[in-house]
Amino acid sequence: MLKFDEGLFLDLVEKEGLAFRGQIEEIVDGITKRGYSNIFLIGAGGTIAMMYPYEYILKSNSTIDVHAEIAAEFMVMNHKHFSKDSVCIFTSVSGTTQETVAAAEYCKEKGATTIALVAEPNTPLTQIADYCITTGSETHSFDNFFMLLYMLVFRFMYNNDEFPQYEQFTKEVSLLPRAILDAVKSFDKKAEEFAITHKDTDYHMMVGSGNLWGNTYSYAMCILEEMQWIQAKSIHAAEFFHGTLELVVEDTSVILLKGEDETRPLMDRVERFVEKISKKITVIDTKSFEMDGISEEFRKHFSISINWAVLSRISVYLERERNHPLTLRRYYRQMEY
Repeated sequence: MLKFDEGLFLDLVEKEGLAFRGQIEEIVDGITKRGYSNIFLIGAGGTIAMMYPYEYILKSNSTIDVHAEIAAEFMVMNHKHFSKDSVCIFTSVSGTTQETVAAAEYCKEKGATTIALVAEPNTPLTQIADYCITTGSETHSFDNFFMLLYMLVFRFMYNNDEFPQYEQFTKEVSLLPRAILDAVKSFDKKAEEFAITHKDTDYHMMVGSGNLWGNTYSYAMCILEEMQWIQAKSIHAAEFFHGTLELVVEDTSVILLKGEDETRPLMDRVERFVEKISKKITVIDTKSFEMDGISEEFRKHFSISINWAVLSRISVYLERERNHPLTLRRYYRQMEY
């Protein structure tokens, strides 16, 4: 596969990523023993988008009070649920994202407990957080972060007497890297075909819901807009029929990200509508991937990782077909703003 080293992926995600389970459990168990009031999932751009699935999981499976907040807004909004008893979780590939680092400092100054997942060691965020897990490589960092967040969030739920299936769940987390690998292999040709077909498409609608809303938001903004300079709009399926539907015409590219959680009927409704109008519909459905060894009850959670991994295959082929490096920027980190 183009720009995909299977051995490296398994080393970084299966071998090294899963090795953090004991450390994560120790961190969460210690925090639980001391007591906490709520959990804040804080980020900017792709990393706040990464938090939205876990906010959804907690809201729909737990009584733990949870808030996913955009870092820059969080620091100025005087959030009345935030206190020294809050647990604040951050992720950053570089460990230098300006707003994320500032938000971590803000939380630390207020006495809250801070946890950071960072790819690059010895960076500002690693030095601020009370607890830091450093994966050591930017490559496949999002795949790793998703897995680490599963372990963090579900351990908090387990300690809150809300997830007795924790041991079985973590066993199946260990199967996830192989399930991801199988998914990207099976999707790779479709990803290439999408890129060839849409190399000159100048606008995409992306629709998602539930625990795939974060991926929808992230791919439209961080990949299509930031990394490919393609105009894109992310629309939540629950909101699609309150405005955006009027922009769908025969040649509108509509990308539907379908998962397996409780919100799937919302996506089905959008799909039925756009099929009547657009001739450029792309459906990426996690139900089409086998996920060998994964229980039916856990598939909806792991769809987050599966979906992001297959979307990433589209990215590398768009880069090739459009001759537009994913690393190219006009403004981001190129100038002061």
